[in-house]
Order: sequence, then structure tokens, then C-alpha cells
Amino acid sequence: MTQGTTMTQQINVDVDTLYIESESSPVNSQYVFAYTITITNTGTEAAKLMTRHWVITDANGHIEEVRGDGVVGEQPHLKPGEGFQYTSGAVLKTPIGTMSGSYQMVTESGNNFDAEIPEFILSSPRTLH
Repeated sequence: MTQGTTMTQQINVDVDTLYIESESSPVNSQYVFAYTITITNTGTEAAKLMTRHWVITDANGHIEEVRGDGVVGEQPHLKPGEGFQYTSGAVLKTPIGTMSGSYQMVTESGNNFDAEIPEFILSSPRTLH
């Protein structure tokens, strides 16, 4: 299910989420989610994803921030019209939460900018109506 799309400096970010029931343990307050991100350069200049910043919030209001180089061990270089897709995961202590953040990008001409990642919901089945 597509959660959201945003566009910053002509970088489009699409997010799909999935609850991983087989790896979750509600009795132990462990809810495992996968999310698939598709990043597309819809602009006219190539850009490279340098770092990421995530804000992960569970239903108890606990916030975890994650920063790091690239995504899944890569720093994709996207020419105009190119895309990059990856899947990663998050573990929450509640059956519902949100994620948002940004990718720190640099264009071929050396301009730095943030590509915003829209807030999306992580929810186990039957949690939201």
C-alpha cells in the first residue's frame, strides 16, 4: 500500500510498507515492519544520495532518530529519469507508529539539498480502521 509521495528539488520519494507478522512478537512488544522506498530523479540534473536522517515514532511517543551514510550500504547516483529502490525495516514496541525524514543529496554541480521523505504510517493489521 502506497503511503505517500513527496518531491523536493525534483527528487520523488514513494513509500510502501508491510507488517512482518512472522518476525513480530506482540507478547514481547516487538512489531517488525518492512518499508520499500523508491527514489526517482524527475529533474534535469544528476544527484547523489549522500546521507539519510530518519525520525521513527511509536504510539507511546518514543522517538528514535537514525542518521547514516547512504541507504542499505549504497550511495546511489541518479541521472535525470533514473530511480533507485530498496527495502529496509524497523522494529517498534507498539503496533502502530510513523516514520519520516530526509535524504541529503548533492547535485553534479555541487549543490546540496534535502529530499524530504513524507511521514508514513507503520501499522499492524486491524490496528487502524
